[in-house]
Amino acid sequence: MHVILVAPHFPANQRQFARALKSVGAFVTGIGEAAPQHLDSELRSWLGAYEQVPSVCDDDAMLHAVRRIQARGWVDRLETTVEAHILTAARVRERTGIPGLTVQQAILCRDKPTMKDFLREKGIATAASGAASTAAEVLEFAARIGYPIILKPRAGAGAQDTIKVDGPGDLPGAAKTMQLNRGGSVAMEEFIEGHEGFYDTLTIDGVVQHDFISHYYPNVLDAMRTRAVSPYIITTNRMSAPGYNEVKQMGKDVITAMGLGTTATHMEWFFGPKGLKFGEIGARPPGVCTWDLYSAANGIDLYREWAAAISHGRVFDKPSRQYSAGLIALRPERDGHIIGYEGADMLQKQLGQWVIDAYLPPTGTRTQPVEAGYMANAWVRMRHPDYDTLREMLEYVGRTLRVLAR
Repeated sequence: MHVILVAPHFPANQRQFARALKSVGAFVTGIGEAAPQHLDSELRSWLGAYEQVPSVCDDDAMLHAVRRIQARGWVDRLETTVEAHILTAARVRERTGIPGLTVQQAILCRDKPTMKDFLREKGIATAASGAASTAAEVLEFAARIGYPIILKPRAGAGAQDTIKVDGPGDLPGAAKTMQLNRGGSVAMEEFIEGHEGFYDTLTIDGVVQHDFISHYYPNVLDAMRTRAVSPYIITTNRMSAPGYNEVKQMGKDVITAMGLGTTATHMEWFFGPKGLKFGEIGARPPGVCTWDLYSAANGIDLYREWAAAISHGRVFDKPSRQYSAGLIALRPERDGHIIGYEGADMLQKQLGQWVIDAYLPPTGTRTQPVEAGYMANAWVRMRHPDYDTLREMLEYVGRTLRVLAR
């Protein structure tokens, strides 16, 4: 099995996909922007070959690189696990005859208004949505749906560059930020009140082999806007609870409707007064190294499971569901440079047996803004057999471990 892996060196956990493919016997050719001599020896040991390109988002550069690889021998798969690379990879597959996610499927997974229109037609419950390129179109949507509404990039990931518009007074600033009336195009969505979570799968020929359900506390939009909050994500080990049946069925219905084959998926959902609503889907693993949590919680190497699915059309193990696992983001008290921590030693003594790993940037490290994400500054990952106990521990860490900055 010969697999081309896009961007094996960046972001940092990309190397895990190269490692996993090598471990199941695949010959791996990397395509990336880094010069070959800048790849470390361990990563080079997992790659049988490597092609450098100016940009992995440049269709022509990627096409020429893939054709050079094909000239040397047969290619079975072209794989990418980063949202921004999905569409380019699909276009190159189409022009080179390599199986995998199609251009149409990639567009459905990237363009939110198109995605939701398609799924509504298939009977999937979604928030009201649309696309706009002018402030007038946003006003018309809001008049029809009611405030608040959400504006986000049509092909963004997570809550990146997402804006909540609470009323007409917020629209001028939002329109300027989104470059409406100046060539920008945005996705508009009904604001859904309720709890937010996600459903992740690994599928083979459209059949779910592994699945995981996780929860956000608080919802992502609040988490990425409020410094005082130490947001956390938990993946549950209560997958068999009846309350999750609707989420799992909705996810499987989305996979079937989109005709997805052998791939990782990441689906956002909301549950509140209006019931369960589908949020969006990516044909990729979730961000912030969430597969590390799934692996630690379930006694499996999910990267290797993905590699086995890609290379051999099967998986090796079953998730144990022994633990729930979580990631908590710890925000510096202000922007600047980190000068130290309070509470770390005490927490290690009290809760150390449940810590998977942690990252506390050294003093002098420049802080990153709140909206940079869950792993932008300090963070701790933990696991525990009881979901509710893990929630309490993560909340305690968020209240107790202070990141000092000036």
